[in-house]
Amino acid sequence: MATSNSSSIMSSTFYLTGIPGYEEFHHWISIPFCLLYIVGITGNCSILHIVRTDPRLHEPMYYFLAMLSLTDMAMSLPAMVSLFRVLWSISREIQFNICVVQMFLIHTFSFTESSVLLAMALDRYVAICHPLRYATILTPKLIAKIGVAALLRSAIPLIPLLVRLAFIPFCRSHALSHSYCLHQDIIRLACADVRFNVIYGMVVITMLWGTDSLGILITYVFILHSVLRIASREGRLKALNTCASHICAVLILYVPMIGLSIVHRFAKHSSPFVHIFMAHIYLMVPPVLNPIIYSVKTKQIRQGILLLICSHKINSSAM
Repeated sequence: MATSNSSSIMSSTFYLTGIPGYEEFHHWISIPFCLLYIVGITGNCSILHIVRTDPRLHEPMYYFLAMLSLTDMAMSLPAMVSLFRVLWSISREIQFNICVVQMFLIHTFSFTESSVLLAMALDRYVAICHPLRYATILTPKLIAKIGVAALLRSAIPLIPLLVRLAFIPFCRSHALSHSYCLHQDIIRLACADVRFNVIYGMVVITMLWGTDSLGILITYVFILHSVLRIASREGRLKALNTCASHICAVLILYVPMIGLSIVHRFAKHSSPFVHIFMAHIYLMVPPVLNPIIYSVKTKQIRQGILLLICSHKINSSAM
């Protein structure tokens, strides 16, 4: 009976991995991660504040940008909590139920961000190809429905995977490859048939990321076709420039995402450092770079951030 209870407890606990071979430097390694996370949180919160408080930015493009900032933070927050717990030597252990919740949040908001990027591509299509109908097509009510649909579309397909995980026994080392939980990382520790999880997971990825990436590609084909019909060179460049930030955001999300999937499925025996590097790039880069890109490339956001900084300086000097 004691052995059975011990086995049950053991099967409900996983062990997170920091940076293998650099355990004695974990406290120092946490500094750049902490700085990056602060930059990401500050940048995204600044964009949300500017969009909320500036009436000139109450337009579809900026509402979608606010959605992107929210999903960036929601995607990275669960992983950063457990990362700092490992790097600060608080605890490497994570209970199975917490691990599943963390996995669900990370995958849900990762898929949601992909859906938001598709919505932003459609926003650029309407703005360039149907500028006179822009405000009447993309109403605030429709934008809210798109946001809710993107979240539900990303969350609901993951439920069968979570239900299935509850019935899978884990009898191997229980040591995860990362400092947070991913579905493809958990199922490799199972000592049961996980073909359903593997096949269903591939179907979900193909249906969600595949549909979104294909939709973005098709949308830009139509945008390019419309831009090439603009007579002046300046007009064409101006139209394409409005898409530059979005194209960068798409690459920032999809390149690390595809790289991490390839590493997990086709480079299982590669160095653990490769897996960990790709996993942290996948979660850290979008929240940090997206606010910077939109601040640099979007005049209204840049002006809002400068105004926010100046107002803080004035307030601090007045005190």
